[in-house]
Amino acid sequence: MTARVAFVHDHLVQRGGSERVLVSMLRAFPDAPVFTSFFHPESTYPELSHADIRCLPLDRVPTLRRHHRAAFPVLPFAYARHHVDANVVICSSSGWAQGVQTDGRKIVYFHALAHWLHTPVRHVAGKSGPRRLLFAVPRRTLMGWDRRTVLSADRHLVAGATMQRRVSDAYGLDALVLPPPVGIGPEGPAAGAPGTTPGFFLSAARLMPYKNLDAIVAAFALLPDERLVVAGDGPERRRLVASAPPNVQFVGTADDAQLRWLYANCRALICAGFEAYGLAPIEAAAFGKPTVALREGGLADVVVEGETGEFFDRPEPTAIAEAVRHLEISCYDRGAFDRVRLDHAPSAFIAGLQRVVEEELALGDKPLNR
Repeated sequence: MTARVAFVHDHLVQRGGSERVLVSMLRAFPDAPVFTSFFHPESTYPELSHADIRCLPLDRVPTLRRHHRAAFPVLPFAYARHHVDANVVICSSSGWAQGVQTDGRKIVYFHALAHWLHTPVRHVAGKSGPRRLLFAVPRRTLMGWDRRTVLSADRHLVAGATMQRRVSDAYGLDALVLPPPVGIGPEGPAAGAPGTTPGFFLSAARLMPYKNLDAIVAAFALLPDERLVVAGDGPERRRLVASAPPNVQFVGTADDAQLRWLYANCRALICAGFEAYGLAPIEAAAFGKPTVALREGGLADVVVEGETGEFFDRPEPTAIAEAVRHLEISCYDRGAFDRVRLDHAPSAFIAGLQRVVEEELALGDKPLNR
């Protein structure tokens, strides 16, 4: 039976911003199936355990299921071979999901452009020579696939102005801005992280090279009287822990209750990544907390200097340390944080997505030309 609406998401193996947005998408269309490459329910948001998740055949390969990053070279081709039977297919994409085939209308919601194609290799792979080679080789062969699959969609949505410009530059498309919802707020249970006391600076991010956590960690060697708590996990964890000064604490992946406590009890959030959009600063604003952020990319779409945070111009320890010293916690206006929260209200996002889908449904079927 043809579904009215279906979602396609790259993979569901972690707790990240795109997965949190997908949870809100499912609130707009709770009966829609979700097609994905891999699903690890224990590693992502519990709300997704109640959804109709349908995995690609890759999920049945034991080695790839245990080590999903090893599937990177074949993911584009796996999606390109998959057909989704729905009137409207919403591709929740950071690089692969838009590759599916469908006879219905296709919408792409860009969480980010494919890092392995549109981001400098050093930002994706870090300092690892083998990883740089792994990303560089397919980059040369998959640019055409990426462009063709993006252009196969009927509608393109982005989180903010930075992504809108990037999509225009990369594909010549005029994407519609639909700001993502704030994923977590003060309402709900809170649980402290073991060994953590209030008054710290917070970094809440996956431990990936492009997040520049190494620069944040190194900055706190220059700030011996301050404390940093790092919430998140990823392939950079071992290296970061080995290089961290004693005033940096790693608490691993935090669930929503732990994140509420961390946001409520931190002095400020610190973000140094090359982001498509600033999801973590939106969450911090919901708790009335400022963000110290890299003045680049999507972080600049969300943080307002002097009102909801401060910027540094380079993801380097000295620049981050100077911005932290410049931060004056008492100078920020609660009204500015409230405006950020209201601009990213879940109800506005859900209504906006439903409106776009209804417009596509009204256009009806069209001949497949993909």
